[in-house]
Amino acid sequence: MPANKKYLNPSPSQRFAKITAAILGGLIVAVMFHLALASWFNHVAVIITSTFSAFILWAVLMVVAFLGENGWKVWGIYLLTSLVLFVIYHLGNQTNPLV
Repeated sequence: MPANKKYLNPSPSQRFAKITAAILGGLIVAVMFHLALASWFNHVAVIITSTFSAFILWAVLMVVAFLGENGWKVWGIYLLTSLVLFVIYHLGNQTNPLV
């Protein structure tokens, strides 16, 4: 049974934005989240836990990317979130250096 045409997005740029935001943007946010956690908490425990939780978070972020109306807005949200997580990581790395 084919999909209903009113639910399909006719724009190829929106489709490209959603697919890349789901794959790359979700991965960036998932990795930055775990880096930010590792900079503030026990980094060994966070890295070991992230082998499972990063994949689960990435899968959830992939679904969220396809639920959005506009793929470019999803990209913007993911980039802004990863920037905030990078700032948290940077501050944590200055406060609690690993070396």
